[in-house]
Amino acid sequence: MTDFRREASEILAELEAMRALDAPTHGGRVLSYVYDSGLAELDELAAGAARLVQPVNGLDPTTFTSVAAMEAGVVGFARRVLGGEGDDEIVGSVTSGGTESCLLAVKSARDLWRSVRAGSPRVPRIVAPVTVHAAFHKAAEYFGLELDLVPVDPVTGVVSVAAIEERLGDDVALVVVSAPSYPFAALDPIADVAAITGPRGIALHVDACIGGFALAFWPDELPAWNLSIPGVTSLSADLHKYGYAPKGVSVLLTRGRDRQRFQYFATTAWPGYPVVNPTLTGSKPAGPLAAAWAIIEALGEDGFAELTAQAARATEALREVVTGIEGLKIVGAPTGPLFAVATDESVAVERRVDPHHWADAARAAGWHLQLQPALTQADGTRLPHTTHLTVTPVTEAVVGDLSTALVAAADAVRGVPPVDGQMLVAGLAETLPGGLDALAGASAGLDSEGAAGLLRAFGLLGGAASDDEAAGADGALPDRLAPVLALVGALPPQLTERLLVELLARVVEPAAGS
Repeated sequence: MTDFRREASEILAELEAMRALDAPTHGGRVLSYVYDSGLAELDELAAGAARLVQPVNGLDPTTFTSVAAMEAGVVGFARRVLGGEGDDEIVGSVTSGGTESCLLAVKSARDLWRSVRAGSPRVPRIVAPVTVHAAFHKAAEYFGLELDLVPVDPVTGVVSVAAIEERLGDDVALVVVSAPSYPFAALDPIADVAAITGPRGIALHVDACIGGFALAFWPDELPAWNLSIPGVTSLSADLHKYGYAPKGVSVLLTRGRDRQRFQYFATTAWPGYPVVNPTLTGSKPAGPLAAAWAIIEALGEDGFAELTAQAARATEALREVVTGIEGLKIVGAPTGPLFAVATDESVAVERRVDPHHWADAARAAGWHLQLQPALTQADGTRLPHTTHLTVTPVTEAVVGDLSTALVAAADAVRGVPPVDGQMLVAGLAETLPGGLDALAGASAGLDSEGAAGLLRAFGLLGGAASDDEAAGADGALPDRLAPVLALVGALPPQLTERLLVELLARVVEPAAGS
């Protein structure tokens, strides 16, 4: 028998210590990233199902036939509840998450567009609201399409159908709409968009990654948004969100077998086994799929409806609380179990609440909300900086404590002005050779050491910063994130993105000399 270098108990204890530093994944204190059903037995079921298939490789469902059976079950459930019941032409795949589902939807649309325009030198376009998920920015970059972003109403966050129609042409491979959008929970006018894309033969994808499995069981009547609309050609929805499965498992549904086959990669042009992949990965774990399948089997549609009702009640209660807080307002008319909060500029300046200061104050009390930066759209209108809340079934159990914390956080920061990002940048630039001019041109050809130097100057990678608001220790993010988001909004986008790449890359680097 092999002698292990370390005892299993010691290794697991070390891992447990690492996990203790994470934000809590259960209990409702993190209102983004995690989707807690509140049912410990559901988590145990998912873990048990994943353990049973731990050695299985999802690469080949002809060898591991359990993979084929589970995927058929999951896709069948998704088709049934997402508007495709009884339509055998709607087919699908289980993917590793929403990003992969969105990438594959774009790849299929691009390849189909190319197939009917063989030899065209034009670059195909994706037309989408500016609120479309960042996964479509990634897809456009990866697959060589142009992303044509349509401004949304800065008050409601909803895109105009007429504005989308103005962008349509024979170079459009795909139009994307959201159900709902992540930033503001706006439900795009999907049926109306389908009415203009369908007659033109333009593919229409509904990104329901965050909300799909919640909207499918939402207790209130909603406008048509899913595959029940004939012009919708594909739809993505994540089971590791409101399907309550562990990361990462999503579903991509496509109308028409021939369309869906463009999603595949296949080759026999090597001396190994024939490679046929419906998704971006080759070898892949079966654990998330098994967990999702087991949860669907355990809950059934009635169980999903009950959990969704809990999330809906908690969402309504929290929206009422926020609406009652002087100085804050909810953005637009959000749909589903999420919403965004902005400053209410209709009240006197001294009574306003900055949403980023509010989120920082709530975080200090143990509640994690998500800060979102402002964005200037191509038409010059500006989307406000906001704080995002994702509500899950477990939130209902803590809604009283959370409401009290949100009110107290607002009271603590009411009248405190937003962090002035431009002033912060100017102050930091004074510490750099060349000042603001050097900072403005820093993104061009910035290498890793140069980027790390700027991060240190900003207090995000150890070292002192010129403004103690932005200072962090030992590379950790500061206790308050409002200054960080102000920097994100004030720095040139290319520079911000380069610095964020460096920050995340450095976070996972091994310690020096190890």
